[in-house]
Amino acid sequence: MARAGQAVMLHRAGDREEARNRLLALWSEIGEDGDPLHRVTIAHYMADTQDDPADELAWDLRALTAADVLTTTDERVEEHHRSLAVRAFYPSLHLNLAADYEKLEREEEARAHLRKARGTIGTLGDDPYGDGIRAAIERLEGRLGAGEDGGPVGPPRRES
Repeated sequence: MARAGQAVMLHRAGDREEARNRLLALWSEIGEDGDPLHRVTIAHYMADTQDDPADELAWDLRALTAADVLTTTDERVEEHHRSLAVRAFYPSLHLNLAADYEKLEREEEARAHLRKARGTIGTLGDDPYGDGIRAAIERLEGRLGAGEDGGPVGPPRRES
């Protein structure tokens, strides 16, 4: 996890390629069947380093799959703590998938994941991270013309 954190720091500092290389090396080490917590973390950040929206989608789908495994099979934490901790992943995971589908002009799928993101925001804290996810959901809803009820809120617009 420390090495994944270092790669994320590289990405945030602007070295996208090196971050991608390091995350890919970590992914190769843990493999498709490795620790689900590591897989969700690495795949989630690996998606952010992709240049191609289809590749970004593939990594975000891997992250969602790992989160689903983590919620149902990980025995390292008590059931209550596991469900609370992992449920907090879902708003961001679904938001990312909605954004991926929007980039690929697959608006139905984008709206479906946006509804899932909206439906899981109750797991977020009242903190800067939670505020950021909620704000991003609202921005994407505006672009897709999908309000809290999933209905249109106006014409879609694109952010530059």
